[in-house]
Amino acid sequence: MARPPRHSRMLPGRRSSPFTLILAALLTVSVVLLMLLALGIFSLPVDSDGPAKHGPRRSIREKKNAVEHGENQWTEVISWEPRAFLYHNFMSQKECEYLIELAKPHMQKSTVVDSVTGRSKDSRVRTSAGMFLRRGQDKIIRTIEKRIADFSFIPMEHGEGLQVLHYEVGQKYEPHFDYFMDEFNTKNGGQRIATLLMYLSDVEEGGETVFPSAKFNGSSSPELSECAKKGLSVKPKMGDALLFWSMKPDASLDPSSLHGGCPVIAGNKWSATKWMRVHEYRT
Repeated sequence: MARPPRHSRMLPGRRSSPFTLILAALLTVSVVLLMLLALGIFSLPVDSDGPAKHGPRRSIREKKNAVEHGENQWTEVISWEPRAFLYHNFMSQKECEYLIELAKPHMQKSTVVDSVTGRSKDSRVRTSAGMFLRRGQDKIIRTIEKRIADFSFIPMEHGEGLQVLHYEVGQKYEPHFDYFMDEFNTKNGGQRIATLLMYLSDVEEGGETVFPSAKFNGSSSPELSECAKKGLSVKPKMGDALLFWSMKPDASLDPSSLHGGCPVIAGNKWSATKWMRVHEYRT
């Protein structure tokens, strides 16, 4: 008896391979998505520098919640000499208000470090009020400190306790260095390598952070005070954080990190500072 052709044996009850089934499923899903996109029922997330062209506008409360949940955060390069970076919306409004209320009952006149003895002393160079919080003092502070470590790539154990500062009208901090010129203050943790300055409030006028020795190209904003126009400046905005380095990548001290706090002309300025060391800092 003659054998039937080979192709005739494959037709009845032929099973599709797994690859064919997967390909068919993917094609089906693709067709459905294209139909939904065409009908406007489904939309894909797209990164954009501006607002979405379609969809309802978000209310002020929704925008506020978006910031509190980590949206609209981005980092801006301010300078390479010194190395300085501005992290927009680093902190939520609730975190800023929490630090202010925690510090208010304990504020005292700020002091400066004597470059000869290494001890703290009063000075008209710095006319603000401030206080120190313990490192890891509570859950909220630990969360902020963890975020600082993630941003700076410097371990939390290398950081000093947060210092909360309050500047009233007329108060300022003349240009200075955050690194030490004495051996007394470097025994614990070594030299200060970087500073993170967090703005806890907006300031109506003045109060900018100015770097008189920074190297940059560009013109000053007309919104800045006269003090701020003397160098590279950052205007305080609640929730923003300014990270700058007091040491160069080769571990030498960076004189271009000279910085100061311009006098507050109108309103109040609240900020929190985290100084970070080369080695672990024992609290």
